[in-house]
Amino acid sequence: MALEDRKKKVKSILVTLPKPENDKNPYAELAKKLNLKIDFRSFIHVEGVPAKDFRKEKINLADFTAVIFTSRNSADHFFRICEEMRFEVPVEMKYFCLSETIALYLQKYIQYRKRKIFFGKQTAADLAEVLKKHSAEKFLYPCSDVAAEETQKFLLDNGYDFTPAVLFRTVCSDLSDLAEVFYDVIAFFSPSSIQSLYKNFPDFKQNNTRIAAFGATTHKAVLEAGLILDIPAPTPGAPSMTMAIDQYVKQVNK
Repeated sequence: MALEDRKKKVKSILVTLPKPENDKNPYAELAKKLNLKIDFRSFIHVEGVPAKDFRKEKINLADFTAVIFTSRNSADHFFRICEEMRFEVPVEMKYFCLSETIALYLQKYIQYRKRKIFFGKQTAADLAEVLKKHSAEKFLYPCSDVAAEETQKFLLDNGYDFTPAVLFRTVCSDLSDLAEVFYDVIAFFSPSSIQSLYKNFPDFKQNNTRIAAFGATTHKAVLEAGLILDIPAPTPGAPSMTMAIDQYVKQVNK
């Protein structure tokens, strides 16, 4: 099929993420602005590793002086496992968060003002300066079974004393109710969500469905699955998924 033939009007979009908590989000604004039907459905979900399984890893929580959080999930499951193992987190524990959003989220579990909390803009490299000053710490790195490799690579390359702890697993969601539902665009944000698509629908045919994908690893997974990537993000002109979709829809819905 010629690429030009694919450029049909877009009326419906499926975003493979959990539904936002309220209507004040970029997708709601996009739907209103371009008169689109935008649905949300998480293709993957996270399940906590039970304390009995974690104990088999022989990781002693008392050995660590600092924790690195790459997501809210990693924070949720760190404090969950501490509770399940009746481990009281020391007041002097230091927390290093990839973003301010994650740092602020810690208020759910600890008294924010009284703790040593550091954060970067978005990646481990943003934390480089702060981490240098704390290079003697023993870091615990709570992660999922599909951990973000760039963070681990950064810590390894810079010689930090860190221990990855798999505290949650990424699992494919059951999407059987979507079998007869069709969307003009499906937006993916991780290789795991592409796996979930094929686990649920082994015979999936792309046909006229346009695929949007965020991030280099997701782009790679889309192409490796033999799919056509119609809307890549981020790009210099569209740093977010909503901006990339906005530009594409304006072009094809003329």
